Amino acid sequence: MRLNGKVAIITGTGDGIGRGIAVRFAREGASVAVCDVNGDAVAETGRLIKTEGRPVFVETLDITDHAGVRAFVDRVVQRFGRLDILVNNAAVMPVGSIEEQDETVMDRIVRVNLVAPAVFSKYCAPHMRRSGGGSILHMASVTGHNGFPGVALYGATKGGLIALARGQAMELAPYGIRVNTVSPGTVDSPMLHNFIREHADDPEAARRAFDAIHPIGRVATIDEVASVFVFLASDEASDITAADIRCDGGFSVQGRQPRS
Repeated sequence: MRLNGKVAIITGTGDGIGRGIAVRFAREGASVAVCDVNGDAVAETGRLIKTEGRPVFVETLDITDHAGVRAFVDRVVQRFGRLDILVNNAAVMPVGSIEEQDETVMDRIVRVNLVAPAVFSKYCAPHMRRSGGGSILHMASVTGHNGFPGVALYGATKGGLIALARGQAMELAPYGIRVNTVSPGTVDSPMLHNFIREHADDPEAARRAFDAIHPIGRVATIDEVASVFVFLASDEASDITAADIRCDGGFSVQGRQPRS
């Protein structure tokens, strides 16, 4: 129960890693507020959290609606009385070269992946100060370290989150608020499954290729990534701020991309 008594907001919890983090946080004793643009999906996440016996607050939310973000954060604090943890997990990853991508798509990538986490931080930090401290965690990616064709702008937003966290960490350290990023490699998640289905001629060969390019011989599980977030959100990481933790099986050091 490493998060016992803490209150957490987690974005992008309709499925995949976000859902996995939310359920793990509940299992570790946290009260959890979850949001996602997909109302049915986030409602199911809320149901799973309830099965862990923990309080949950669920809301359908477009995180590019800044007024909506502020209202959501205020409702969470009204519900639970405090706020200790923010996990900015929500992201979009349209695939295509910079020459191919529509400007509207480009704008949404930046607004969802980079601007929204900054806005969430803006509205969560004052509540954390009143709680005596907290932990802000941004979901970055190996694409923020290594360059990959087709996801250049996505990678730029993830690199931006790493830089954002470093600056926030310096600003918020005097108030006991730690800010860190987590950079997974490929994860066995709906995002990977969708990517393979949409872009691979031979899905089975593509999945084997993704496993093979990770030095440990496989992609990560959702629970492995969630474990890193649990640690960084807990008091066990009380001296860690402005850090980026790569949980990528060595992928960002090897740096190859599958070609199947």
